[in-house]
Amino acid sequence: MGKLEVKNLTQTFTQKGDPLRVLEGLDLTVDDGQFVALLGPSGCGKSTIFNIVSGLLVPDTGEIYLNGERIYGNTGDFAYMQQKDLLLPWRTVLRNVLIGPEIHDEPLNTAEIEAQQRLVQLGLSGFEHSYPMQLSGGMRQRVALVRTLLFRKEILLLDEPFGALDAMTRTVMQSILLDIWSESRQTVLLITHDVEEALLLADKIYILTARPATLKAELPVPLSRPRNITDASLIRLKKELLTLLQVEMSKVFEAG
Repeated sequence: MGKLEVKNLTQTFTQKGDPLRVLEGLDLTVDDGQFVALLGPSGCGKSTIFNIVSGLLVPDTGEIYLNGERIYGNTGDFAYMQQKDLLLPWRTVLRNVLIGPEIHDEPLNTAEIEAQQRLVQLGLSGFEHSYPMQLSGGMRQRVALVRTLLFRKEILLLDEPFGALDAMTRTVMQSILLDIWSESRQTVLLITHDVEEALLLADKIYILTARPATLKAELPVPLSRPRNITDASLIRLKKELLTLLQVEMSKVFEAG
């Protein structure tokens, strides 16, 4: 099971000696096996939410529940793919993606078979023994996704996993991610700035306000998959999302 609940999350940082309120009483729920996207203005605190949920950051106030039980700190229950690929430069692609199985003392022979399959699936066949410095930014990001999947956690936290990819590769990767999710039915929480990506992938979209972020709207996406961005129903949802986001973006520019 992988139900995640975030309740009354508040976070303040200090910037140049002054308090900077980032999150303000944020609530959200991701049901078991659900694919949920987070949308909001740049800098509103989306990555901060992931850092708190994964235990990298302690919030000022708020509670995190996993399957109905309150959790604290780094529980090891989440596979977190951050915006930066964070690959270890002294390890090959294959050794990078096997970090999770190594940490959990899994038989590496079995894990390596799955790793090879995932690398082929994500277009990285032939690069198993390459080092991160020999790869493009988009390839490194794909390696990071394979590494995240091989942690085999019930909840995936994906912070703009395809942000470094060109448009065509991004479309292919979205399809592959959906295939993987359809097979495993892991719970996925995705941060993205791409409205179309959110609509193509998610069961539900949370729209956050400008900083300090709180929940502005919750938009179900009750459409069967695969989806096409040219479908009339999806276009209507896109217009609704853009209207909500434009209001919050205008606040960012007014404040800045």
